Amino acid sequence: MSTGFTLFLMGFLFLLFGYMGVPVAFAIMAGVLAATAFTPISFQSMIGQMFHGIDAETLLAIPFFLLVGELMSSSDVTSRLIRLAQVLVGHLRGGLAQVVTLFSMFFAGISGSSAADVAVLSRTIAPEMDKEGYDRAFTAALIASASTIANLIPPSIMAVVYGATGNVSIGGLFLAGVVPGVMIGIGLMIYSYFFGPTGVLKKRAGLVDIFVAVRGSALPLVIPIIIMGGILTGWFTPTEAGMIAAMYILVVLIPAFNLGHIRKLPGDFIYTGMLYSLPLALVAGASAFGWMLAYLRGPDMVADSIAAYAGTDPRMIMLLLVLLFVVVGDFIDAVPAIIIFMPIINKLTALGDINSVHMGVVIITTLVFGLITPPYGLALLIAAKFVGVPFYKAMFRSLPLYIVFLITIAFTVLFPEVVLWLPKTLLPESVGCFKNPSGAGYICP
Repeated sequence: MSTGFTLFLMGFLFLLFGYMGVPVAFAIMAGVLAATAFTPISFQSMIGQMFHGIDAETLLAIPFFLLVGELMSSSDVTSRLIRLAQVLVGHLRGGLAQVVTLFSMFFAGISGSSAADVAVLSRTIAPEMDKEGYDRAFTAALIASASTIANLIPPSIMAVVYGATGNVSIGGLFLAGVVPGVMIGIGLMIYSYFFGPTGVLKKRAGLVDIFVAVRGSALPLVIPIIIMGGILTGWFTPTEAGMIAAMYILVVLIPAFNLGHIRKLPGDFIYTGMLYSLPLALVAGASAFGWMLAYLRGPDMVADSIAAYAGTDPRMIMLLLVLLFVVVGDFIDAVPAIIIFMPIINKLTALGDINSVHMGVVIITTLVFGLITPPYGLALLIAAKFVGVPFYKAMFRSLPLYIVFLITIAFTVLFPEVVLWLPKTLLPESVGCFKNPSGAGYICP
């Protein structure tokens, strides 16, 4: 059986089963195992490869970040962050729309999960937006779009998966994701101010109200400091940072703010385990899919095709990869997409002599765009369901918001010096800098 046919069969079965409603993890595994039958590789080896894909300590950061997000939302600690966002921007035109985006930027520094962000916003702010006359389709589109920030501003679960799979510094990816994450947040706020619904205009909060809200949010806002401070100082790995943040919520925040929630903690742990099982199964199947893709020389074929147009020009290579992942993100979840296409990404990163952290942020920023694009659009699907509006209506209201994402992606590709400024300043070794042998400081390529 020819290599080309085996590659086609693997991809075709994956897409076919996916659109028949088979869970994505099992659709991927079905495609891989069917392709394995036409190769000399044994099924036992392929099952072993699935296990090998999840046998990584770095991936343990994911359940702890999910647990942090679940504890924050289920114990009502997030209400304090919402209050802070309200006193800061609630008086602007489209006040609650501004609150949605600013809260997402705060919450992104805690959970790293778009799904958690959508769930919190849909339960808390969406009903208030409905009372103030906001169009539900706009509400769903904005919540979904703002939730994507959680995958850029650290800690980001996508960054953990990308770093673990591609052997890229997770700390560097965390820091480099700040610029595109903030850009998307500011872009959504500008759009809401000039083009979104007016909402109910409110009075500007006084200094006393702001002080009270900041004081009430001070303890929850320590979590991003714990996570990034520990990673940057070298005290924790990303996994340990997630553990410490979860312990901080259990020992400090819940006793301080909602002591009665302690009896509900077993449910939080069980729910987090269920949430973690979904990406873990995807990682297992996608790891085997990516390995088979590499075995069949699929990365070489794709990389050669891109190189034929782009040569070794790093910007052209990244722009072509952006086009590829805009399409891929429409049909495949971000986690399996990263793992499946990592061999191609690595080959093209070397071909264009591109900084691996810069390439990672470009890919992640492009894939978060896929969370709000049809037909997959996972964040948009969840938001539409929670808000109670048909998916197609939410999709049409999200179309103008695509401009914010496209501008951010283009900026991330074209201005690497801005995107990499934070990692070069705070964690220089993560982007290939090395200590100056003749003096203080670092030398960066």
